[in-house]
Amino acid sequence: MMRGLGRVLMWTAVALLSALVTVSIFLPAAWLAPLLESRTGGRLTLGDAQGSLWHGSAFIGAAPSGRDAVTALLPGRFAWRLSPLVLLGRVEATLENAQVLSTAVSIRGSWSAWNVSPASMVLPAERLAALGAPLNTLQPSGKMQLGWQPLTVARNTGGGVDVNGVMTLDLLAMASRLSPVKPLGSYRLRFDWQGRQAGLTLSTLGGAMLLNGSGKLQDGHFQFSGSAEAAAGQEEKLATLLSLLGQRRQVNGRNVIGLEFKS
Repeated sequence: MMRGLGRVLMWTAVALLSALVTVSIFLPAAWLAPLLESRTGGRLTLGDAQGSLWHGSAFIGAAPSGRDAVTALLPGRFAWRLSPLVLLGRVEATLENAQVLSTAVSIRGSWSAWNVSPASMVLPAERLAALGAPLNTLQPSGKMQLGWQPLTVARNTGGGVDVNGVMTLDLLAMASRLSPVKPLGSYRLRFDWQGRQAGLTLSTLGGAMLLNGSGKLQDGHFQFSGSAEAAAGQEEKLATLLSLLGQRRQVNGRNVIGLEFKS
C-alpha cells in the first residue's frame, strides 16, 4: 500500500512539474508588463510585448493611466533571451537594443544576485523635464549617455536591491530654450554605488556654463549641493538663465549660483 501511494505521489509530482515547465515555455511576453509596472511603482511598462518569457521583445514605455496608450520612452525595441536554467536557480540572460545600447548586456547569476556586463545606453535629454523644477522650465536638450562598469546587483532582506559599481551619466552638448548660448556645455555625473546608496559627483567637461557639485542618492531620496557659473566672457549672455537656477553667492571672489536639491 505504501509503495502504491509512493508511486502515486511520484507520478503526481512529475505531472505537476511537466505542467509547470510547459506553461513556463509558452508564457507570453505580455505577462511581463504587469510585473515591470509593479516593480517600478506604476511608472514603466512594456509596450507591444511579443514572443515569450524566454525569447521576446518590447519597447519600454510609461505605464498608461485610464485609456491612455503606452508611450515609448526610449527608441527601438528591447529584445531578450533567458535560459531555461533559471528554473534550476541559474540566471543567464542577454538584453539587446541596437538603437539604445552600445552592446548586448549580459546578466549572469542566481535568483538573488546577478553580475551585469559593462555597456552604455543613449537617453533622450528631453525627458529631463519630467523631473520637475527647474528642469521643466529650462526644457533641456542634447544627448545623454548612461554608462556602467561591471555591476553586481543583489536582492536585500528589505525587498529592494543592492547595487555595487560605478555608473556615469554624460550630458553632452546640452542646451536650453531659455538661453541664446547653444550648446551650454557638456557635463558628467558619476554614481558610486555601494549597496542601497550612491555618492554623486557632478563635473564640467567643457562649455560656457560651468557646473560642479556632489551629493547622495539613498533609498529613492536625492540630495545635491553644488554651484553654477558662467565661463569667462559669457557672464552677460548667461545672466538670465543662471538667475533661474538658484541664489547668487560669492565663492573665492567669484559670483556663482548655489545649486541645492533635495527630495
